[in-house]
Amino acid sequence: MANQNIENKLKLLPDCPGCYLMKDLNGKVIYVGKSKNLKNRVRSYFKSKQVGRRAELVRDINDFEIIVVSSDKEAFLLEITLIKKYQPYYNVQLKNGGGYPFIEITNERDPEVKLTSIIKKDKGYYFGPYPNVYAAQATLKFIQKMWPLRRCSGKLGRPCLYYSMGQCLGSCFKEVSSDRYDHQIKQIKCFLNGDITKAKTELIKKMQIASDNLEFERASEYRDQLSYIEQTVEKQKIMLNDKLQRDIFNFYVSQGWISIQILFIRQSKLMRRETKIFNLTDIDKAKDEFESFIVQFYNAKNRLFPNEILVPKGVNASSLAAVLKVRVKIPSRGQKKALLDMAYENSKIKLDEKIRLLELNNLKTKGAQEEIFNALGLPYGSRIESFDHSHIQGTDPVSALVVFIDGMPAKHEYRKFKLKGEIEHQNGADEVKNTREVVRRRYSRMLKEHLVLPNLILMDGGKIQVDACLDVLRNELNVNIPVAGMVKDNCHRTNHLIFGDPTVGEELRTISLDSKSQAFYLITRIQDEVHRFAITFHRNLHNKNSLASKLDEIKGIGPKSRNKLLKNFGSLKKIREASIEDLKGVGLTLTQAQSVKLVLENSQN
Repeated sequence: MANQNIENKLKLLPDCPGCYLMKDLNGKVIYVGKSKNLKNRVRSYFKSKQVGRRAELVRDINDFEIIVVSSDKEAFLLEITLIKKYQPYYNVQLKNGGGYPFIEITNERDPEVKLTSIIKKDKGYYFGPYPNVYAAQATLKFIQKMWPLRRCSGKLGRPCLYYSMGQCLGSCFKEVSSDRYDHQIKQIKCFLNGDITKAKTELIKKMQIASDNLEFERASEYRDQLSYIEQTVEKQKIMLNDKLQRDIFNFYVSQGWISIQILFIRQSKLMRRETKIFNLTDIDKAKDEFESFIVQFYNAKNRLFPNEILVPKGVNASSLAAVLKVRVKIPSRGQKKALLDMAYENSKIKLDEKIRLLELNNLKTKGAQEEIFNALGLPYGSRIESFDHSHIQGTDPVSALVVFIDGMPAKHEYRKFKLKGEIEHQNGADEVKNTREVVRRRYSRMLKEHLVLPNLILMDGGKIQVDACLDVLRNELNVNIPVAGMVKDNCHRTNHLIFGDPTVGEELRTISLDSKSQAFYLITRIQDEVHRFAITFHRNLHNKNSLASKLDEIKGIGPKSRNKLLKNFGSLKKIREASIEDLKGVGLTLTQAQSVKLVLENSQN
């Protein structure tokens, strides 16, 4: 149900192209979309029943704004700009680049051939990307031996080592003619475009000569080089008869997911493929999401535009071509249509596989969480939060929080707490005070920031922790979140839950779970995870404090010098092993460095 502000704004929407930005309660942009008709598109979010991820989006929308443009092409470009600017949670998120190397022939007076992972607009010749990095490296070495260009920095005034080895044309000490470079570059281009007959013949000849001369190690090098070249240039069968570089996109939609398959055709062969699978915000906008994905794909860093892009029927090819400035076609028959169909089949196989894995995984995650809520007599909730404390005889007390959503850890939402007041009164071991402090801090902040509260809190401990948590929630914060305690047996293994609400007269009772059930495994995992997170945080903090304390005992080392040592070395062992010069290098005087070295070495002895 839209709020009154949204209802009023819906009445004023224009029926023209543009972009819309959906915002949450804090004014943060959570989704960016485009439409030929803003009035119809934006109203559809609030005036029709929503399911799946789109329902989640609509539930989080507190406001929206629109930007009107004059054409669908402008809306396309603006949408991509806004997505890159705001990085909205509900939009498709793409990582930069694929990490594969390219072979580049540089555009210089004395060009060189090299591997690069960054494509620049420098008029150089780029070939690739190559999925097999080792094969690309071996191919580059072969090119440098077969058709050498420049290997050194040039203008040395003397021949370089590579010139002596026959792998440099000699720009280091003489001027090489442009015709010589052009001839070599023509041979390299021909080779990288797939014509490797001459190169293979020469390698086989050299391998045979080495074998006849009993130089088996060298013969094996030629054999490996030949194998790498075949992997890089001749691995795939011929897909098309021309030499155009093509990228082929197709997609498949099922159960609120979209699977996009990209085929990369280079030198008339299928060089590699990529699959991207995303949760759709709006199933009815699958083609719009697909088009947006393609534009984002080429706007990402280190993407090389092909000569031609192939897309399926129904996609707005003309708008894509205008935005990307690349030829975009929709084939209806022949080899290109067959490749498009192959991309579709691959995207379908990948998505069907993911959905089956999700279903199996849900039995162990979401299904296990449902068992826990059923055992406690609660309606299902997707979010569980769990606390644990750690300290050493009251010193350096800390608490840690882990979050599980639908049975899976949400590690980006984990939190650490340094406990405050208890240290001053040497009451760090007071579990009641520690629990009250961390619960108060956590949920008062969540209420203040209007964040989503958990459906269940699990305390790593027994009645003491549960009572303290419930008292703060009910009597101080007026929050009605269910709280249960995870109790261990004498061997420190997960045993059972305790649950109830003494603040309303309901006694805590024991909830036993089948030790072989998925619910029991999930409780054990949550308890182990929160304990691990708390103890790791405490150890790091304690070690840091111990190191700081030790450094404070050294005469002449004040807070600034201590912090320099902590920042640059991080441990007593590394400081002890550092030389006087290393210690001076971080800003200590000679006297300070000698004092640190002497004290730490004596303490070790």
